[in-house]
Order: sequence, then C-alpha cells, then structure tokens
Amino acid sequence: MSQNPILVFVETTPDGTVAKSAAGLLGAAAAIGEPTALIVTAPGLSAAAASAVAQLGAMRVLTVEDLRLTDTFIAPLVDALAAAFENVEPDAVLLSNSVDGRDLAARFAVRAGLALAVDAVALSRDEEGVVASHSVYGGAYNVDSAVTSGAFVVTVRQGAIDARAEAQEPVVESLTVAPSNTPAATITDFEPLISNATRPDLRGAAKVVSGGRGLQSAEKFVLVEELADSLGAAVGASRAAVDAGYVPQSYQVGQTGVSVSPQLYIALGISGAIQHRAGMQTAKTIVAINKDADAPIFQIADFGIVGDVFSVVPQLISSLESRKA
Repeated sequence: MSQNPILVFVETTPDGTVAKSAAGLLGAAAAIGEPTALIVTAPGLSAAAASAVAQLGAMRVLTVEDLRLTDTFIAPLVDALAAAFENVEPDAVLLSNSVDGRDLAARFAVRAGLALAVDAVALSRDEEGVVASHSVYGGAYNVDSAVTSGAFVVTVRQGAIDARAEAQEPVVESLTVAPSNTPAATITDFEPLISNATRPDLRGAAKVVSGGRGLQSAEKFVLVEELADSLGAAVGASRAAVDAGYVPQSYQVGQTGVSVSPQLYIALGISGAIQHRAGMQTAKTIVAINKDADAPIFQIADFGIVGDVFSVVPQLISSLESRKA
C-alpha cells in the first residue's frame, strides 16, 4: 500500500474513451500523493482506457468491466467507487466537477460518511493532509477547505489544474464490485451527439474568446468566432449576450453558465459583471477589450485595451493571420 494514495475516478465515454478531464485530475493527484485511477467500462473496453490513464500518470489502475454499471444511471457507479475506496484506502478521492462527477461525488460521500468539497481550482498538501482551494462568492475570495478526519472527496474544475503527471507503466488490476441494489434508472438507449464543429469544447478549453452585449447583434457576434478561429479557441459569451439572443445558452460563461479556467481568456465587449467574472476569473491570462475605460472587467484583466471591438479586433485578427503566412 502506498504512503499517500489518491483515488481518481476517470470518466469515460460509452465507447471507452477517456474524458479530457483525466489529465488534470491525475496531475492534481500526483502533486499530493500517488494516483490510483478507477475506470468503469462496458466489457472489452478497459484495456485501452487503462493504457491511456497510465500515460497520464496513474501509478495503478483499477478496472471494472460490467455492463450493469454502464447501462444504469449513476447509482451502480457508487458501488464501484465504494469498492475501489475500500481497496485503496486513499487520503482523498478526486472526481471531475462535471454533471455526472458532482452527482457521483455527492452520493458516494453520503454513503461513505465523508466530507465533500466541490469545484476546487487547486489541490495541495500540508502537515495535516489534503487541502482544496476554491474561488468563491463570485470569485471575490479564494478560500481553502480541508477535513479533520477521514478521506476528502473533491470535485475539480476542468481546466483549472495545469500540472501533468509523468507517464507510468500500467499496473492494472480487475476490481470485483458487489451490487448494493440501490434503486436506479436504467439507460435503455442513447444517441451520441455528433458535432461537426472544429472548435474546442468550451468546458476545459485552453483558450476562450467570449463576447458580450457590446457586440450589438447576432450578426456582429461573428467577430468573436473569427478571432476564436484564428487562435484555435472555444467561443463563449456573457449572460447579457445570451439573453439578447446573440448565441445559445450553451455558450454562457458565468455563475449560471459554464465555469472555465483556460490559459487565455479574451473578453470582447463584456463589462464584467460579477456573475460573469465568477465563471472565468481563474483563467491564467485575461485580456479585455472594451470601449468603457471604467468597465469592471479591467479590474481583473492582465491586459486591457480601451477601444471599439469593431476596430481593434479586425486588426488583431489580421496580425494573427499574417504571422501564420
């Protein structure tokens, strides 16, 4: 048994592909202990997934191949996580702060009688154990949380962890899971969402370009997309832009939208209301372009340009494209 084991639940797609969130989770785990990954797949899919997570830094991989666990909604996954927890006896359990990750973390914490911290943006260790850091109250404060006894269950914001663990030789073990027969909905069928979009997904993207009410219309919001495409970035928006009908709600960054922690965040025509800042101010570098010199977004921006986005952004795109030539 390792000295400081950290159990990481790795999400997979129905075809066994490892979720992008795994890299950050295993990087965070390696910084505070020795990562052990848990993978739950349909029969025949675990080998490739185990190899992938070993390359991402898992020192040990527990696999569960059980169709019952993959065609039943969430509850049986708690059985698998509970079995892995008993096997590993970790200092902490890390999961992605995704919809499924939050659901699974909460159910497992209740069953195991453990403390739960959600949406951590960093993890560390002090002399007493694991510490989770959070950006709270709309990003106005950074706070730490820890437990006084027992293991710590933590969900981690995707994209918030820069650290990456070194690749490991896969040490793979099959885990037997005893069903708890907890009532759960059964998944009878699913249809994969096929997207032809060439841009990265907003959640977890390394670069994000967002537009606000200052773009004036859905037609002019195309300027945001053009800059994003020049940078290979995802496209986001403020709530004001969504409410005005410029883009769908799925683009919304903020307290009631998607929380992002990219390496680069560019805000175009966004005033920077607290609701928006809550979802993006943990970005590593923030660039703001707004004609209002007093816009709150400049308070958190690393670089700011006071100017008309319709004048500044085309020049920026032209400069970026010329460098590619």
